[in-house]
Amino acid sequence: QSSNATAVIVSSFVGQGLIAVAPALAIMLGANVGTALMVQVFSLDLSWLSPLLIFIGVILHLSWKGSKAGHVGRVLIGLGLITLALELISIATRPVVQAAGVKVLFSTLTGDAALDMLIGAVLTILCYSSLAMVLFCGALASAGVVSIHVAMALVLGANLGSGISALMSTSGNNQPGKRVTLGNLLSRLLGCVIALPLLTKAEELLALVGSEPQRMIVNFHLLFNVALALLLLGATAPLARLCEAILPGRNTGDSQVTPRHLDPAALSTPTLALSNAAREVLRIGDRVEQMLDNLLRVLRTNDLKLANATCRIDNEVDDLYTAIKLYLTQISTEALDEHDGERWTEIISLTINLEHAGDLIERVIVDTKEKKIAHNLSFSEAGMQEIAEMHARVVANLRLGLSVFLTGDLRSAQQLMAEKAAFRDLERDLSRSHLQRVAVQTVESIETSSLHLDLIAELKRLNSLFCSTAYPVLERAGMMNRSRMKEDSEEKVAAVAGAR
Repeated sequence: QSSNATAVIVSSFVGQGLIAVAPALAIMLGANVGTALMVQVFSLDLSWLSPLLIFIGVILHLSWKGSKAGHVGRVLIGLGLITLALELISIATRPVVQAAGVKVLFSTLTGDAALDMLIGAVLTILCYSSLAMVLFCGALASAGVVSIHVAMALVLGANLGSGISALMSTSGNNQPGKRVTLGNLLSRLLGCVIALPLLTKAEELLALVGSEPQRMIVNFHLLFNVALALLLLGATAPLARLCEAILPGRNTGDSQVTPRHLDPAALSTPTLALSNAAREVLRIGDRVEQMLDNLLRVLRTNDLKLANATCRIDNEVDDLYTAIKLYLTQISTEALDEHDGERWTEIISLTINLEHAGDLIERVIVDTKEKKIAHNLSFSEAGMQEIAEMHARVVANLRLGLSVFLTGDLRSAQQLMAEKAAFRDLERDLSRSHLQRVAVQTVESIETSSLHLDLIAELKRLNSLFCSTAYPVLERAGMMNRSRMKEDSEEKVAAVAGAR
């Protein structure tokens, strides 16, 4: 029932890089509509509801402690207390509305709608609740203290004040987080500017639905927020760019990334700490996959901006690698049993391999910038198609490797080893195919020959790093020696074939 609370939560998500600013602004539009709907609910007589919720909640909580039903009971108790608190606020404001001083004060609000709106904003900031302010405005209108027109202007101020309160609540957040509440405030300000000259028309329209003053006020509040959501829902992206221009600064993805799962409190429980570290390793995997996706786009389009952005992602990989490594070193190895000790080794090994993969991708990006983008060169159509197919297999093996890391599935581990062996043949075939294009004087192949061959070799190295996830699983199954012998045999055959 609090759009301010939603703003704080969503701003935190954006600050951590979980969601972008544009969808966060869309969430805020929905939160504002949700708060307006709650005003409708609390404008009804709910004196019977809070005792019922608390009664049922207490029974569930006491009868089924610790179970799902018990947790539902706690939720019902909380809802009952919230309902009771709002009901008590409503009761407490009735004498205030009837007070002579209040009547004199608000009776002066009869002329300037803009001034009335500003007063409503100030009052909302002071009470930190647009819901309470709108209900108060409805009570003033019902008591005849202010006109419907003035009460509607105060409601606009309540919406504006709520946006200001949310921005103040996130003043300590980073720049991306503050952009959410800034965009929310700007959207409400725009809505107020549009609605101010239309108050008379809105009053006439709402009178057709019902002439009871309090009902007209809460309906106007809902109408305002629904109309604003419909108006701006398709414009969240431009609004996000405007907020970025007003609050410039490094985005979350460009700054040092913060680990999410490395809870220091879990270090005393090695199994839990290892689980946390494993979850953080998967975040590195996600970033490496993003770098791979960007790499293919850079190879196709010579997009220098994307190339630079991809290199910056490697900094995130390095930050997470350092954090995980330090976290793992704080786990007491003496407290680890054999299984946890093996898991510790698997986690640190995969972390190192993924960090190395990020460095390899960055090196390929740098070579592409120097050898291809700087000279505006392109791969041949056939060459680009072969690279894309090889790239797709590398990405698939990265995903399979992460799956093996999580599940320890033997069949998937065997599939990874088969892919590693197949990649030797694939590298040889693609290198031979490229040299054949060079031999027939294909211009693009000649111009990009060095980069093309280096790229094929680097993709093979990346694939080997990802496939190495299979080693611990095969070793536990007693198949490691056989796999290694088969691999060595195939390498010798490949070497002989290459010599011929």
